[in-house]
Amino acid sequence: MPVVTFIDGRSQTFPQSVPVSEIARTIGTSLAKAALAAEVDGRLVDLSTLIEQDVHRLKIITAKDDHGLEILRHSCAHLLAMAVKELYPEAQVTIGPVVEHGFYYDFAYDQAFTLADLAAIEQRMYELASKNTPVRHFTMTRAQAVDFFKQRKEFYKVEVIKTIPENETLGFYQQGDFVDLCRGPHIPHTGHLKAFKLTKLAGAYWRGDSANPMLQRIYGTCWPDKKQLHAYLHRLEEAEKRDHRKLAKAMDLFHFEEHTPGMVFWHHHGFILYDLLQSYLRDIFIQHGYQEVRTPQVLAQKLWEQSGHWDKFADDMFITEAEHRCYAIKPMNCPGHLQIFNQGLKSYRDLPLRLAEFGLVHRNEPSGTLHGLMRARSFTQDDAHIFCTERQLADEVHQIINLLFTVYKDFGFHDIIIKLSTRPQKRVGSDATWDHAEQALQDVLDAQNLTWQLSPGEGAFYGPKIEFSLKDSLERIWQCGTVQLDFSMPQRLGATYVAEDSSKKHPVMIHRAILGSLERFIGILMEHFAGRLPLWLAPVQLVILNITDQQSDYCIKLKEKFVAAGLRAELDLRNEKIGFKIRQHLLARVPYLITIGNQEIETGLIRVRHRDQTSVAFDSAVLCKQLLHKTRTRALHFDLDDTE
Repeated sequence: MPVVTFIDGRSQTFPQSVPVSEIARTIGTSLAKAALAAEVDGRLVDLSTLIEQDVHRLKIITAKDDHGLEILRHSCAHLLAMAVKELYPEAQVTIGPVVEHGFYYDFAYDQAFTLADLAAIEQRMYELASKNTPVRHFTMTRAQAVDFFKQRKEFYKVEVIKTIPENETLGFYQQGDFVDLCRGPHIPHTGHLKAFKLTKLAGAYWRGDSANPMLQRIYGTCWPDKKQLHAYLHRLEEAEKRDHRKLAKAMDLFHFEEHTPGMVFWHHHGFILYDLLQSYLRDIFIQHGYQEVRTPQVLAQKLWEQSGHWDKFADDMFITEAEHRCYAIKPMNCPGHLQIFNQGLKSYRDLPLRLAEFGLVHRNEPSGTLHGLMRARSFTQDDAHIFCTERQLADEVHQIINLLFTVYKDFGFHDIIIKLSTRPQKRVGSDATWDHAEQALQDVLDAQNLTWQLSPGEGAFYGPKIEFSLKDSLERIWQCGTVQLDFSMPQRLGATYVAEDSSKKHPVMIHRAILGSLERFIGILMEHFAGRLPLWLAPVQLVILNITDQQSDYCIKLKEKFVAAGLRAELDLRNEKIGFKIRQHLLARVPYLITIGNQEIETGLIRVRHRDQTSVAFDSAVLCKQLLHKTRTRALHFDLDDTE
């Protein structure tokens, strides 16, 4: 007679073994209808799972739960494979995991899938889903499974089975004639799949290895209902319009070339934006007691081995040789900062020592993963390392967290997701050191009453970290800031200070970044604001346009006045129609346009057009004052007082 305890603390005794689906029915008809799976004492199971022993915590999973959404999407991947096999029997199925916002499935097929094929597959998926086909779980022995897939000519599945440990039970799911190797859990029947869309085609090497055959990857998304699906598809369309690479072309900010993949060419206006961001951060660093430093781009292999990076990052480094010595272009700044700390004797009175660097780093990212500023091979970290005593640790982390929230607020980000990432499998340092470091970060988060999530195994190889992710205007999440504790690298590189008792001790090293990468954060800002950057960040704040050559001299003097006041103003005196010039600058997302004709010269009032609003008449001195105020206060909005 199993006793089942639910998440609300209520318990119920059943006279005999009972499937989870029946337990759900005892709770309520509506819950049983919405149920997709269950969490039993921390383990996700199918509704068909038989409960034979006492359960201390049972939760019925629906589409409203995070796990439920993942189960829907994984089941939709199986539905995709089922549809492909029905329409294209010669195609071989490989793997089909859940990814952010959806799923994909890779297929080996001689013919290239087309967009027309994609539409046909999606239609077939909806037809299959409407049949409410039951999804059944069963197991087979390894020999049975290999024989089963060989008979079906699914040779990639045979390869997958060979990689599974021999002592692991092989689970399978069947819906209709389609059978797939999978750990599950899955939905009880296909009728739960009501809102999905196949989104794109791509190529992918088997096992991600370019030495293997190229497969065809079909991406899709799945949601609990049509409303959420349509909202997501709208965000996708909006994201396509906001692609920072397209905006950069319209705004003349930067470009990439095949000669240097993953490395950006900054144009004049783009570098103004880059410099504005860097200058803002530099002022912040000075206010918070950081010392800005610069370390070499190339460091010897021996140093990377001592720091522990060589074992972890050697494959991602750009390597070079000179005079029979091996060097690496730095992928991060921390070993260099330790070399600065090690110069001269340090006392506890010198701590905390905060070293900051806008460090240009290079990482040999796979070419297939490169994506404009969002994923590059060369980028600048807003990097800092704080060397402190263990007694100072909590206060330093407190200050860093407060600093991060201040910066994010200035850029208009208020929805911050915080995660505490703990020890990975491959790491340096003792378990006792990791216990201490993880507890120290958790104590700081709790002391500030911050809501945070645990990410087991996601810490850096040298220490645990707190990650700060920003939610943008399209509800996408971007991981930016990090605070990482490191008790190991100072020891590995011989960093010490003289303590109060005159003994030598190793400092605690805090790795911290606010934006992460300047380049990537610029890409995030551009897409977040759809190119309509706040006035204080706009590379060009206003453009003065003449209607005819008669106003050229007046426009030049007006521009000189704005520039002298500290505004980023430009002229457009081209012999083009005024409508053409206005449209071009609107596409370039210039915040304010000033059109000068004879009337403006006669009245002394200038007509100012905001890129999203109608024009307003201003005295030039008043306008200049208002724009300077918005720039200095880092205002996010463009409204101006009407003084006409």
